[in-house]
Amino acid sequence: MELNCNCIEPHLPPDDLLMKYQYISDFFIALAYFSIPLELIYFVKKSAVFPYRWVLVQFGAFIVLCGATHLINLWTFTIHSRTVAMVMTTAKVLTAVVSCATALMLVHIIPDLLSVKTRELFLKNKAAELDREMGLIRTQEETGRHVRMLTHEIRSTLDRHTILKTTLVELGRTLGLEECALWMPTRTGLELQLSYTLRQQNPVGYTVPIHLPVINQVFSSSRAVKISPNCPLARLRPAGKYMPGEVVAVRVPLLHLTNFQINDWPELSTKRYALMVLMLPSDSARQWHVHELELVEVVADQVAVALSHAAILEESMRARDLLMEQNVALDLARREAETAIRARNDFLAVMNHEMRTPMHAIIALSSLLQETELTPEQRLMVETILKSSNLLATLINDVLDLSRLEDGSLQLDVATFNLYAVFREVLNLIKPIPSVKKLHVSLNLAPDLPEFAIGDDKRLMQTILNVVGNAVKFSKEGSISITAFVAKPESLRDPRAPEFFPVPSDNHFYLRVQVKDSGSGISPQDIPKLFTKFAQNQAPTRNSGGSGLGLAICKRFVNLMDGHIWIESEGLGKGCTAIFIVKLGIPERWNESKIPFMPKASTNHGQTAFPGLKVLVMDENGVSRMVTKGLLVHLGCDVTMVSSIEECLRVVSHEHKVVLMDVCVPGMDGYEIAVRIHEKFPKRHERPLIVALTGNTDKVTKENCMRVGMDGVILKPVSLDKMRSVLSDLLEHRVLFEAI
Repeated sequence: MELNCNCIEPHLPPDDLLMKYQYISDFFIALAYFSIPLELIYFVKKSAVFPYRWVLVQFGAFIVLCGATHLINLWTFTIHSRTVAMVMTTAKVLTAVVSCATALMLVHIIPDLLSVKTRELFLKNKAAELDREMGLIRTQEETGRHVRMLTHEIRSTLDRHTILKTTLVELGRTLGLEECALWMPTRTGLELQLSYTLRQQNPVGYTVPIHLPVINQVFSSSRAVKISPNCPLARLRPAGKYMPGEVVAVRVPLLHLTNFQINDWPELSTKRYALMVLMLPSDSARQWHVHELELVEVVADQVAVALSHAAILEESMRARDLLMEQNVALDLARREAETAIRARNDFLAVMNHEMRTPMHAIIALSSLLQETELTPEQRLMVETILKSSNLLATLINDVLDLSRLEDGSLQLDVATFNLYAVFREVLNLIKPIPSVKKLHVSLNLAPDLPEFAIGDDKRLMQTILNVVGNAVKFSKEGSISITAFVAKPESLRDPRAPEFFPVPSDNHFYLRVQVKDSGSGISPQDIPKLFTKFAQNQAPTRNSGGSGLGLAICKRFVNLMDGHIWIESEGLGKGCTAIFIVKLGIPERWNESKIPFMPKASTNHGQTAFPGLKVLVMDENGVSRMVTKGLLVHLGCDVTMVSSIEECLRVVSHEHKVVLMDVCVPGMDGYEIAVRIHEKFPKRHERPLIVALTGNTDKVTKENCMRVGMDGVILKPVSLDKMRSVLSDLLEHRVLFEAI
């Protein structure tokens, strides 16, 4: 039987497939809800101009709660009817689809939303940012302009005080400082001294020790350093009730010069620093900005450069002033030396003439007295007088030569001469003394030695005579050898004379002369002293007299001839060897007509008397005139004496063969007499031989005599033998110029 019932349809068992769909849908809905707030948080964080951030925060919280509800549904499923289950399933599926679509859509539209800025806020923020940048640029430009102006100001002067004062004033004006000061190191370098201030409120001269920690901190950094307003460096204002402003300090390198040289880099001592302190106004909230600190650092560097230039200028000015003072002193010393040299030369010239005149009388009269009948004792006395007079004449010549060598007025008289004749002349002149002392003198001339050479034969002969004379003087027995040869190039250099640099060539050669004796010898330590003025060996065996000028003059003569002289000796009692090298020229050809005639003191002339030879003597000095007449009369001459130009011109005639005159007479012009005689006797065979008899040894006298046409120059003093030789050579050669 079928039963009809109107009761509610009982719940069906859930469909497993539908439950699975709901479960998956709730899971994706919850996942979508939780992802959307994360995306909103990212959007809010990236969007700096979004105006409604709090709305997004609420929306995110709502979505999170919804997602949590759906998440809870995963565990709270109940049994429903199939219809309800279908509806819930459909709704959840749609919700899941929409939620996932929304979540996925946000992923794509968030970058677009971020790119779409709110124009007003964007422009406003950009304008503020540009204003800040423009302000910074203007500040930097202003800072640069002030730096350039300040650099120009401090570079426009090289005065240290102006540089520092200008720096403080410009910094104070540019940065609006309340105070600015510069601390300079003291001379000792142990303290810093307050040297310059902007407001002059603190007394300049206040010092602080340089070893303070704050000073070391500033000195160790190249940047501007903020320091405490209460430190000793920052106490630049009187104490008061105010809040001090910020203070910075920066080091300023200083260039400290020592041993400054104009043509070289100066030496730098240990690096030193000055210290600049800058204070902002008190009772203000203002602080130091970075660009201001950079300005301070740049200015400090510029001040260091300007101070370096000023230091170099000051040192150069000081060096210039010192150099000028030295130049003035040197110029004054040079003028004084030149005046002293001129005075010495004038004195020597006067003394030379004045001493030769009385010596002329002594030697002439002594030689005349020697020709008379004398007792042995008297003859010894006369010979002693002659010997002493000749020694004095030699000393005068040496002093004059040395004087002219030292002031550079003596020059070599270079000409072609017979080199062999010079050595033979030396041997003839020196031979009488060795013969008395029983010394054997030998002369060895090498076969390759040229017969003729170019040089000053007088100075060469004087050098050889001095060297050989010393050997004779200091040798009591034995022998003396004179050797001359052409020096080989390999033997020219002498380590004892590094300044001697011989240079061989084809048109000259180096003559080497060695004079070896067997005399008393020289102590090695005394050898260097021999070439100094007035130096004599103090050895007892060598006390043979002399002025000590001979070798000193020889050394100077040798130096003039581009040579070198030295002495070798193994010690006292072992003899010595004097060696010198001189440079001589090689003549291209020899012309005997060019040989200047020189008197040969040892030549034995055939004519020893001149009976009836008419000689005119003109001399203002009565004694000299009488002495010269005595010599001539003794030689058989017919002598006429005059004392003035007028008298000489009136008396002279063609009968006079020789006219002897003193051309250096005060108030008289002896050269004029020669000219007037030439005018009076235009024909040479009628004119007498005009010879100057003078006591002056300067070359100007000889040149003037040759210029006016004189036939000879004879130096006083003149002995009887010299007068005989002079007249003989003069009459034979018609010319005689004694070397001066």
